[in-house]
Amino acid sequence: MQLLVIFDDVNNFLKWAWSKMTAPLAIIIYIVIILAIILLLIISVMMKESRFSKAMKRMRKRPKGAAAAGETAKKEATASRFSMLNELDDRYYGKPPAESFDTATLAGFCEEFRNFAANKLGLYYDISDIRRFIAGLAVSRILILQGMSGTGKTSLAYAFGEFLENPSTIIPVQPMWKERTDLLGYYNEFTKRFNETLLLQKMYEANYNKNIYITILDEMNIARVEYYFAEFLSLLEIPDPEARLLEVVSDKWETDPKLLKEGRIKLPENMWFIGTANNDDSTFAISDKVYDRAMVLNLDRKSEPFHVASSRTVRLSAKDFTDLAAAAMSAYTVSAETLEKLETLDEYLIKTFHLTFGNRIMKQIKAYIPVYVVCGGRELEALDDIVAKKVFRKLETQNTVYVRSMAEEVCAFLDGLFGEEEMTACKEYIRRLANNA
Repeated sequence: MQLLVIFDDVNNFLKWAWSKMTAPLAIIIYIVIILAIILLLIISVMMKESRFSKAMKRMRKRPKGAAAAGETAKKEATASRFSMLNELDDRYYGKPPAESFDTATLAGFCEEFRNFAANKLGLYYDISDIRRFIAGLAVSRILILQGMSGTGKTSLAYAFGEFLENPSTIIPVQPMWKERTDLLGYYNEFTKRFNETLLLQKMYEANYNKNIYITILDEMNIARVEYYFAEFLSLLEIPDPEARLLEVVSDKWETDPKLLKEGRIKLPENMWFIGTANNDDSTFAISDKVYDRAMVLNLDRKSEPFHVASSRTVRLSAKDFTDLAAAAMSAYTVSAETLEKLETLDEYLIKTFHLTFGNRIMKQIKAYIPVYVVCGGRELEALDDIVAKKVFRKLETQNTVYVRSMAEEVCAFLDGLFGEEEMTACKEYIRRLANNA
């Protein structure tokens, strides 16, 4: 259309020029311009045909319907959606795990760890707290460190990783966490890649190794633990470690990491979860479901600094540590006298508060006391610690007025059963409840 307009303008110009010049010259100019216009028209048509031809070729190459879906699936099957986990395969697959580990005793292990924390990191802990920490790890794969801010909860878990020459993984819990994808990551449909979290990478790496892996859930109760950690809690109850499988993705690609089985990852037997908890207005109360499955260590006061001339790290495999704990449980049996007193206390608490120990807590008590004793502690000291955290803690859900009225009677009962110098943690706990009621 634009060329026709130009042609009209040129034609008008030529009519004007015809009247001003000789006839032969005007005819020559007219013919040249007509030929130029025809050439431009030919070039324009050829360009349009070329673009049309290319478009048709692209249309013929583009698969339709099921063919398109099949091609997309083929591309996905040959792509890698787990870049970090695939790198771990390249690093570890087909290579035997390290075997050079130290030998140790539980008592010596506690002393070495305490000295290392003081000498290398400037962190000072009472030896009884170190024994509780190690005994707690021997009983459960979940340990909760709670107490006032600044008492060294996160530092203790961090120092343990440094002591073992396998740095702890710190996972800062976020307030909006509600499910396992917040811990493991998720598949991004847009990028066709899996957003691999640090925890997922460490879990995958741990399945290739024999080391002890420590995962710190920092400020674990800033979100509801029983929400985002629910599947971990359930899987850790399964006796067979090989059956503890977490779903990462719901399908399977040929290029998925080698240790993913049908989109699921094994919860590593050599990984421990240590949560730090603060009790203030910004946090949630930890539910009984979590407390019953975890061991608890209260850090309510700072320890006095002490001098250590030298210290060393200790490389201990997860199997060696669990073997030491099992050997302690076999070598030391809770005395019949203590078990009898424990039964009497259970009967008293059922009658007075309708509280009972329960099978899980009794199993933990019978495992915790031997390990604590072999670590260098006393039997009643261990009993006092675990009963205060596992049993007397449940009084928080009781009628506060009734608890206050019964506090001194309960303390007197403990004095008469165990002696006035024993069960100090239990008596301190119930008196604090009464004062805060």
